[in-house]
Amino acid sequence: MTNDKQQEYATRNSLLGMLSEAENARVSAAESVRLQPGEEYLDLEHLDQGVRLATTSTPSGNVLPRRALNEDTWRKVLTQLAAPRIARAYASQ
Repeated sequence: MTNDKQQEYATRNSLLGMLSEAENARVSAAESVRLQPGEEYLDLEHLDQGVRLATTSTPSGNVLPRRALNEDTWRKVLTQLAAPRIARAYASQ
């Protein structure tokens, strides 16, 4: 397994670890329901793409829909995703 893949799995596990039991249950329930067009979500297989908007062809598995999380948790997740990008940008200066 490459270091990039290991980092990707670690990031995904870290994000999912931020969720409360109730949020985990809502995420699990959302896996069986299609996202509505325009709904915000994170693709857990492609976290590097950031927040995405659902379309009519958006898959429902392996996604973290914004509606399944409390606003505070959503902000924490986005902050966690932004941290490595900020660090890389700062290091390249």
